Order: sequence, then structure tokens, then C-alpha cells
Amino acid sequence: MELKTKYHGTIEYSEDEMIHFKKGMPGFLDLKKFLLFPVEENDFFSVLHSVEDNSIGFIVVSPFNIKKDYKIELNDTVLKDLNIKEQKDVLIFNTVTLSSEVTKITSNLKAPIVINIKDRLGEQIILNDEKYEIKYPLFKE
Repeated sequence: MELKTKYHGTIEYSEDEMIHFKKGMPGFLDLKKFLLFPVEENDFFSVLHSVEDNSIGFIVVSPFNIKKDYKIELNDTVLKDLNIKEQKDVLIFNTVTLSSEVTKITSNLKAPIVINIKDRLGEQIILNDEKYEIKYPLFKE
């Protein structure tokens, strides 16, 4: 299948590569199917792109690449909803807010996107932890 994205060209994918967000994404509750792919020529960032709306994609980053001690506890509801049985089946990403000024590029550590890569299920959760910022700077001056 093909996804013609607004900003990332045409992406070839198969049905089994889609990640299903049963609850949608905050602000985009009607969008349930996404693809995850790397940003071309940049291993640091990835794109979580809607299959249902070719103009909606989120730049995401692994929190472990920017904050080595990043830790979250998934409650039983999330574990059940995403059918998570083993830690090795989980990927965690955070959305990125881009800016033309590098020092203003931030990541939302407070609302990680949790993906069960085995069953292709995802959900964005909100952490009740004051140590994580909504606008954590990715690059320091």
C-alpha cells in the first residue's frame, strides 16, 4: 500500500506495519491508524504518521536519547489495553515541537507515546510526575 504524505513523500507500507491507537491521539481522536518511520537522513527523529489523514504526522524521539534516566510506570489499565506482556515488546516515544531556532526545539516528556510493537497497539498517556516537562529542550545553548 502507499501513503502519500504532505511532507515526507510517498511511503510504501503493508497492513501489518500499521500501529492501531484505539483511543486515537489527543486532539485527533478520530485518527486510529499510524505508521512509524525514521526521518530521512536523521536517526535521532522518527515520524508517527496518520494513515487516515495524509497531512497529520508527529515528529517523535526516544526519550532515552535525550534523558538517560527517563522512567515511566505503566498502570494495569495501559498494560491490558495495549496487551503488554513483556518489556521487550514496548517502544516509548515523545512528541517534538520544532522551531527554526535549535534551542527552542522541545520534547513533551510528560505525555509519552507507548507502543506494543509485537501487537502493533499504541496509546499516548499523561504522566502524573512533576519531574517531566511538557517542553523539555532537546538542545542546550
